[in-house]
Formats: sequence, structure tokens, C-alpha cells
Amino acid sequence: MLFINSELKDQIITSCQELIRRPSLSGNEKEVAQYIAKTMERLGFDNVESDKFGNIIGTIILGKGGSSILFDGHMDHVDVSDPSKWKYDPYGGKIENNRIYGRGATDMKGNIAAMMHAASYIKNNLRNHIDGIIYIACVVHEECFEGVASQEVAKNYKPDFVVIGEPSGLTLKRGQRGRAELVLETYGKTAHSSNPEIGLNAIKKMAALIVEIEKSFIPKKHDFLGKGILEITDIISSPYPGASVVPDLCRATYDRRLLPNEAEEEILDQIENIINMLHVKDPSLTAKVYLSEGSARCYTGATIKAKRFAPAWIYDEHHTFVQAAHTGLLSVGQKPTISHYAFCTNGSYYAGKAKIPTVGYGGSHEHLAHVTDEYIEIEHLLLACEGYIGITRSFFKKIAKNK
Repeated sequence: MLFINSELKDQIITSCQELIRRPSLSGNEKEVAQYIAKTMERLGFDNVESDKFGNIIGTIILGKGGSSILFDGHMDHVDVSDPSKWKYDPYGGKIENNRIYGRGATDMKGNIAAMMHAASYIKNNLRNHIDGIIYIACVVHEECFEGVASQEVAKNYKPDFVVIGEPSGLTLKRGQRGRAELVLETYGKTAHSSNPEIGLNAIKKMAALIVEIEKSFIPKKHDFLGKGILEITDIISSPYPGASVVPDLCRATYDRRLLPNEAEEEILDQIENIINMLHVKDPSLTAKVYLSEGSARCYTGATIKAKRFAPAWIYDEHHTFVQAAHTGLLSVGQKPTISHYAFCTNGSYYAGKAKIPTVGYGGSHEHLAHVTDEYIEIEHLLLACEGYIGITRSFFKKIAKNK
């Protein structure tokens, strides 16, 4: 490796372990946020701040300052559903077989550690050769609200370019599908289930509507990102439990994976058209579809809330920033392919809504996120740090050249 000596290697590994040892479910990131802030201060960041949601943003100013690049990583992780199924302590950060084990190792505390140390390395070794600003943004509630906390970061710091540090297998990501959560409701009339004919069963109406959606919904396709999926994920009736009662309400939730330029109105209209079509066949059908909305409490006491709509984004392979990032990775001896994320990220705000040029890059693999005995390979952790150094160096060189 070009930059990682034994001392820096040990520091990166220790930071990753210490992050894992601090559980940080969404809304409970306070302890890990405090550790990150103290680590940034110890590493010589010029400024470390927290906003109303509890995002931690570290700033490093190089030379005369100028254009800025922001590295985004989320501090929260999914829950450990059954610790008895883990061979390793989910919050132990144990090293075995050149892997660091623990919840969040891949998604994405390892890459947060790599980002912080990459930024510190650049300040200590390259600050007199580069003009620019580096932001490391460690955000809350990504697992529940992709892109919502990041909106606060972008509003306050206005980065020129963004790198999403989600695991990418050390490949370079230039896009992702978005995600929306659609709620579908059907309505009926309650009655005693011994006399169902005087009521109207909302479950039966939902069953017919689900079948019609499966038959009639035709997903769009994108040559690079794939299909715009619509998949039912849960269903419940009311009253519940339905003890001898014909239900007058049935609610189903759909996960809708979005393609570029698919707007809220369009995806709702697609389902409303199917409802209207079925209503012609069955005038007793009454239904509606809408976007789910969520709210949650942050560890700061603030409330974070939003519609569950995170748009897709994509940049051309030849986009200036994509190529600058790719050149930077090549400069540190990596040979990354250029692809896209399979899941949704905070890029939905930066690129999808704010239109800030964005790429994704990180150590470890997407399929290791959220699994039992989650881990990150130490080699990937260190290579990710070098990759972030390479991307930053290349980006600022590109900016300087174009001035």
C-alpha cells in the first residue's frame, strides 16, 4: 500500500473496533457520535460540529480553501434480531481471520473510520500542495430515512461534490435506484362474521386489488439500473384481531424501487389507474393509495420526519467527477469497475434531489450488510482509506487544472 504504514494501520483498525463497540440504533447514536467527534478533534480536524439532528460534521481546510468534497457515512445500524445466532459478539469488534466482526462493520462503521483517517492523512501530508475543503459527515437515521438527515448537512455546508461511503466492494458507483413506500387501503363495512352478506369485507377487496396490480403493473426498465420494482411487503386488516367481525379496513404496504425521473405523482397515478380500472368492474371497491410518512426522535431530542420517497440518481460514466474519482483510485493502484448500488443510500438527497455530483465508494461488500456475523475485511478497510485519499487528491488536482 502507498500510504498505510503500520502505525496508521493500527489506528484505522482501532477506530473501526471502537465504533462497533458503541451500539447506535437509529435514534440512539449519541455515544458513537461523541466518539467520532473526539476522534476528529484528536486527528486535527479544523472544525467539528453537530447539527439539530445530531449529525457530526468534521471540516479540514487545505491551503487556501475553495471547492469542497464531502464524504458521507451513516452512524446508525439495523438491530441484532437474535444475538444467540451470532458466533461473535455483535458489539465486540473481534478480529479473526483478518476480519473485524460486529454489527455495522460493513454498514458502515468501517468506512467511517477509513474516511476520518484519510482526511487526517491528507491534512498532515498534502495540505501545502492542495487548495480545497474536506467535509466528513457522519449522519443519523439513514436506515429509516435515506437522505433526510443529509439534507440538513447539504443545506448547512453546500458541498460541491459528494462521495457516499457505503460498501461497494471497492468498485465505483455512479448511481442507484430510489425507493418509495406506498400504502394501499381498501374500505368496507363491518358486520358480524356470522352474517357477512350485510357487510363488505375489506380484505376480499384488497385481495382482488393485489391480484390486479400483479397482473397490470408493468415496471419500467433502465439499461443500467434495472427494473422499477413494486413488491408487497405487509398487509393488515382492521379491526385486528378480527374476532367475529368483518373488517372495514385493509392496509397493504408496497416497496417501490424507483428509476431516474420517476416522480411522486407518477408512481401514485400508476396505482390509482389500476384502482379506477378495477372499480369499473366492481363498483363496490373503494380504495386509495398514498406515500407513507414517518417520524422519529433523534438523540438530540429533535424530530426527524419525511415522506418515504428517496429518488433514484445516475451520472454518466464520463462525467467529470466520476472520471476524477476513477483516476484517483487508479492512482493508488486500484482497478475499480464502475457500477451502481443495488440498495438506496443518502445519495438520494445529494444527487437525486439537490443535484450535487455524487459517486459511491467503500470497502466491504453490499451483501455483507445487515447479516448475522457481519464483518469487514481488514484489507478492504485499509484499501478504502487509500481510495478516499486517491479520490480527494485527484478531485482537487482536477479543480486546480480547470481554473
